Amino acid sequence: MTDQPTSAKAVIRTAAMDDLPQIQAIYAHYVTAGAATFEIDPPDLAEMTRRFETLTGGGYPYIVAEVDGAVGGYAYAGPYRTRQAYRYTVEDSVYVSPDHVGLGLGRRLLEEIIRRCTEAGFRQMMAVISDDRNAASLHLHARCGFEHVGVLKNVGYKMGRWINRTVMQRPLGEGDRAEPSR
Repeated sequence: MTDQPTSAKAVIRTAAMDDLPQIQAIYAHYVTAGAATFEIDPPDLAEMTRRFETLTGGGYPYIVAEVDGAVGGYAYAGPYRTRQAYRYTVEDSVYVSPDHVGLGLGRRLLEEIIRRCTEAGFRQMMAVISDDRNAASLHLHARCGFEHVGVLKNVGYKMGRWINRTVMQRPLGEGDRAEPSR
């Protein structure tokens, strides 16, 4: 895989342990500032490291957009559900630093996660988007080929209100048109 410059003069690359403090800071912002995630308290660096090691150790992609030596955003894919029949389906997560929103990093990160998951033999990608007010994430996923497949109504309570989760999905590679090969 070659690194790819983005419109924000970023390089999309595999995340490294050294990136985790910046990743943790970006995620902490989204935990405390809104409903993009249903976590209430930001995980500390040790917990973010555990999560990173679990995903990368399981063969799931975890990438960053590096802008001028700093992490401008990150994305990863992980298991959609843990039961064996779901093994060909992943769920994506994309977070862009508040300082880098609007520069196209989210799209580049999502496109790269889609590419890497397709190459790894996964067949479906799910996006479970917290808060139907999150128009940017809904639009990003639609632009990257995801279709709206449902809404989980009022399943989370955060910041003094009930919050929906929108479910979007897109096939990867041959999707469901053929038996999986891995």
